[in-house]
Amino acid sequence: MTPFAIAGVQMHVAALHSNVEAMRHRIDVLMARFPWTQMVLFSELAPFGPLDRFAQSFPNDALQQFQVDARRYGIWLIPGSMFERTEDGRILNTSVVINPDGEIVKKYSKMFPFRPYEQGISAGTEFCVFDVPEVGRFGLSICYDIWFPETTRQLTSQGVEVLLHPVLTGTTDRDAELAIARATAAQFQCYVFDVNGLAAGGVGRSLVVDPAATVLHQSAGQEDMFPIEVDLDQVRRQRETGLKGLGQVLKSFRDREADFTVYDRASGADAYLNTLGPLETPKQGSTRGLRTSDPRTALGYTEEADIPVHNLSVFHGKTGSS
Repeated sequence: MTPFAIAGVQMHVAALHSNVEAMRHRIDVLMARFPWTQMVLFSELAPFGPLDRFAQSFPNDALQQFQVDARRYGIWLIPGSMFERTEDGRILNTSVVINPDGEIVKKYSKMFPFRPYEQGISAGTEFCVFDVPEVGRFGLSICYDIWFPETTRQLTSQGVEVLLHPVLTGTTDRDAELAIARATAAQFQCYVFDVNGLAAGGVGRSLVVDPAATVLHQSAGQEDMFPIEVDLDQVRRQRETGLKGLGQVLKSFRDREADFTVYDRASGADAYLNTLGPLETPKQGSTRGLRTSDPRTALGYTEEADIPVHNLSVFHGKTGSS
C-alpha cells in the first residue's frame, strides 16, 4: 500500500464577494490539524461563488495565491473551480490542479454545464488526467459531468483510479447525485471524492466512496474538513479480481461484443432524443411531456360530461352488448 491522504473542504461560500481568503484560512487550519494531508479539494465555484459576473481571466491573482499555499505546505491543491472569461469572450467553469511545487499542471473546464439553468456558460471539451508520482492516476470532473457516465468512462479507460469531483448542488436533486456518486464508484471501480459547498455553494453532504461503493465519509450540513487516506492497491486488486470477487466491470467493457451506435451522431439510433423538445427552463403550468392537458381525458372522460368514453355508446342508440 502507498498511503495517500486527500482532504475535502466543505465550507460556506458567499455569492457577492470573494471567498479566496476564507479558503486560504481553511487550508491553514486543515494543515495545522491534519499535517499528514497530501491533497486538498474544494467545492465547485468556491473562490468567487456561483454568479458568472465574477468571471476571471486566467491566470489571475487568486490562482497565484493558491500556488503559494500549495508550495508552502507541499500539497496537491484543487481550489474548486471558478468562472473563466476567455479572450474570445466565452465563459467556462474551470478548475486547475496545482502540484506541491506550486505549479499549475492541469486545467479543466466543465463539459456539461447545468443547462438550461446555466445559460451562457460554454462547455469544455478536454479531459483532465494527471499522475501523482509513486501514488497513482487521478481524474477531475465537475458537478453535472458525473450524470453522464461517458465522462468517467473516458477517464477510467485511461487508468484513472481516483475521481475528484467538486460540486455546487443546492437543489433537491442532491439525493440523486449521491446515488450517482456511489454508482460511479462501483461501475468504474474507483474512489470518488464528491465535495459540495454550503450556503451559496450548496447544501453540503459531501461524500467519499471507495471502489466497492462503500461510503467512507459523508458530511452533514455544516462546515467540515475530512482527510481520508486512500489505498490505490484496492483499486488495482478489484479491477483484476472484481468487486468483492464478483463483477470485473472494466474488463467486461473492454471485451464487449456490442458496439453502441448511439455514439455515432449520424446513425439515427438517438432519433427518440429529437422528440423531447428544446433544452429550456420549464415555465409555470408547463404540460411538456404530458400526452394530454386534461387529466379527465387521460382517465377516459369527455369534456361535455363526466361520463367515461367507453359508456358513450348508450347515448348513440347503442347498448354495450350490440
